[in-house]
Formats: sequence, C-alpha cells, structure tokens
Amino acid sequence: MSDVERWCPDALWEIAAPLIPPAPVRPQGGGRRRVDDRAVLAAICYLTQAGCSWWKLPEAMFGVTRATAHRRFAEWTEAGLWPALHLAVLQRLQALEVLDWSRAVIDSIQVRAEKGDLTGPSPVDRGKPGSKIHAMVDRGGLPLTTAISAANTPDAAVLLPLLDGMPAVSGRVGRPRRRPDKLHADKAYDHKALRAEVRRRGVIVRIARKKVESSQRHGRHRWVIERTMRYRRLVRRYDRYADHFAVFTNIACALICYRKLVKHPK
Repeated sequence: MSDVERWCPDALWEIAAPLIPPAPVRPQGGGRRRVDDRAVLAAICYLTQAGCSWWKLPEAMFGVTRATAHRRFAEWTEAGLWPALHLAVLQRLQALEVLDWSRAVIDSIQVRAEKGDLTGPSPVDRGKPGSKIHAMVDRGGLPLTTAISAANTPDAAVLLPLLDGMPAVSGRVGRPRRRPDKLHADKAYDHKALRAEVRRRGVIVRIARKKVESSQRHGRHRWVIERTMRYRRLVRRYDRYADHFAVFTNIACALICYRKLVKHPK
C-alpha cells in the first residue's frame, strides 16, 4: 500500500472526489502538469492526524511540495470542500442509522495557541494564549458541528450559534435532521435565557444547574467529547489564522466520522 492509499483510502476518496472543485483551466493552455488531487488530500489528512505544521510535511511521501499542498488547501477551503466532506460522511452514517439523535452533548476544549486571531488568555493555563474548540456530538460521540473562539470566550456565548450552525443531515426517509432530541451541557451553560432559547428550538434541555446539581452527573455524558477530539493537530494551534485552524477541526471531524463509517457493517 502506498502512502497516498494509506492516508486517503479508496473509500474516503470515493466520497471526497465528487466534492473537489475542478481544476482551473488556463485560457492560453500549457503549463505544468497538475499534481494529483488524491495525493494532496492524503498529505492534508496526514497533517491533520500527525499533528505537524506545514513546513514539516514529508514531501517525498506523497510527491507533493509544501507550497502545492498549501495552495490547494486554500483553494479547497474557499470552495467549501471541508464542511461538504464532513456533511457527506454524516449523511452516509445517517443512512445506516448510525447517528444517535436521542441526545447530543456540547462542550469546549482548551487549546494552546502560538499566535493569531481568536486567541485569548486561557483561564485554565495560567493565562497563556489559547483558543477553544466548541463541539457538539451525538450520543455516541460522533462530531456533528464545531466552532472556534478565543480561550477566554464564555462557553454559553457559543451554544446557540453552534446549535443553529448544524447543517441539515439527510440520508433517511423524512425531513433531514438538524436538532437532537435532548441537549446535555455543564454548568457553564446554565443561563435561564439560554435554556428558553434551546427549548424554543424544540430541544429538551439537560443543563446542569449551578449550586444545585453535581458536576459529576454531567461527566457521565461529557467524556464522549474528550474521547472524540483527540487528533494531534487539534492539541496545539499552529495556524496564524483561526479560519485555518477551524478547517483542520472540520477535517478531523470528517475523518472521525469516516472511521466510524468504515467500521460499521453494511
């Protein structure tokens, strides 16, 4: 098996290939032969899982230069490839009845950041600069949607944008799903107005109440997020631009869901 096939298996390429925008055509013709899209995608998947920065990409493994991989990454990001890839995998999981909408869990993960926008002093890391990954996962821990903020952003401020940003997931008979039946969250989200807004969207609220409920009760459900978001590329933020870090989060979500897809008996 080649490195390209290892990091971008046939099943993943089958999903991604129709979503990749066509190569731009030079009006005057000529030019260099375009590097294979699958090799570039494999290199980007490697970066996501290995956790290294762009300048450490092993060019010889994929036959792709760092400049080409970064340029194609920017082109595909602008074309909206990564959220489309994540959604395509979610739709296949939905068709197989793997997604469990009976309960969703929302929480955030602190990430040390080198520099860039959407960074702030981390309240859990001695005030060092950092960012947050906000994630909503289904009952089994499959990531449904994510968002990026500065480390000092209150979790409650991101709950509604995260919930409303969930794309419609089709794949089964009936209306596409955009909302879980119940939403679990810890005390950081305990606001009366927030509870009311979640209920208004037709979702049952299971938010721990301050000074009333033990944080340990929510811990029975929260662990699925910490188990899910373990990709090395998400442990430390190297990207200057938050949009790029958000893209790698998106790619990680697609790969996590893809792994579940290939393990599920058809």
